[in-house]
Amino acid sequence: MTGVSRIGVLLVNLGTPDAPDAPSVRKYLAEFLSDRRVVEIPPILWQPILRGVILTVRPKKSAHAYQQVWTDEGSPLAAITRAQSAALQAAMGDTVHVAHAMRYGRPAIGPAIDALVAAGCDRMLVAPLYPQYCAATTATVVDAVGAHLMTLRRQPTVRFLPPYHDDAAYLGAIRASVESGLAALDFVPDVLLASFHGMPERTRALGDPYHDQCQTTARLLSQTMDRPVDVAFQSRFGRAKWIEPATDKRLEQLGKEGRSVAIFAPGFSADCLETLEELAIRGSEQFAEAGGRQFAYLPCLNAGPVGMAMLETLVRRELSGWL
Repeated sequence: MTGVSRIGVLLVNLGTPDAPDAPSVRKYLAEFLSDRRVVEIPPILWQPILRGVILTVRPKKSAHAYQQVWTDEGSPLAAITRAQSAALQAAMGDTVHVAHAMRYGRPAIGPAIDALVAAGCDRMLVAPLYPQYCAATTATVVDAVGAHLMTLRRQPTVRFLPPYHDDAAYLGAIRASVESGLAALDFVPDVLLASFHGMPERTRALGDPYHDQCQTTARLLSQTMDRPVDVAFQSRFGRAKWIEPATDKRLEQLGKEGRSVAIFAPGFSADCLETLEELAIRGSEQFAEAGGRQFAYLPCLNAGPVGMAMLETLVRRELSGWL
């Protein structure tokens, strides 16, 4: 460790396979779907299903989906998160060391923390890039950080960026991004649809605040933009009942009604498989096949100036007293 004390900031996103092929996707899904926070079925029941069925069938299908959005820099999520880390580093200056990690896949959280400690960071802000809190996202980042800290003899002091679903900086950034996207369209959409990642209804019933925070985000956005914002939930998985309305079903319904739609994903900090393939490609196809007229997907904040200004605001606030 160097003699100069520095502050570390670790941006954490969900994760991505290393390559858009079945073996890489299988490895990624094995880690992701083995997390007890993500799938709450007892392992003795779940692991045979995961290893025997899901990891045999799903990787090939998911690899095909990744191939449709993969870039020269890798997966969009990986490339954008790297860009966010670099942009935040430039904004924060030399007193702060910014790094990024993925909860599943690489770069992993443990090695990222070790690298920050090696760079002289004895105080650290971990920033899960999830505006809305969910045990399957935010909490599992906290779990992973805690598990790694248990292996360290000399631990850094750690803070966590709290959920920011109702924060004025976040709402302002989403509003600016959506309004800019709408202004660039050659049509005025009948429906502005906010698509959040779904979760099992059982998880909501057990007290997870995610659903309520998504609804709060949409309500506040509707107020600040002075127009209705519809809400739907995507990425259903398995046979359990998930929170509704489902994004794909909602798009089919709107298509059958002959409506025009602009859809955005305010729960995602960076465009990824779930936004670029599931919404922009498959969502558009589902909507058109049902008879829909005009469709637009509005990108996430990503590493653009509006999104980075918001992230810098949140990070500087949480570093209060350290900087």
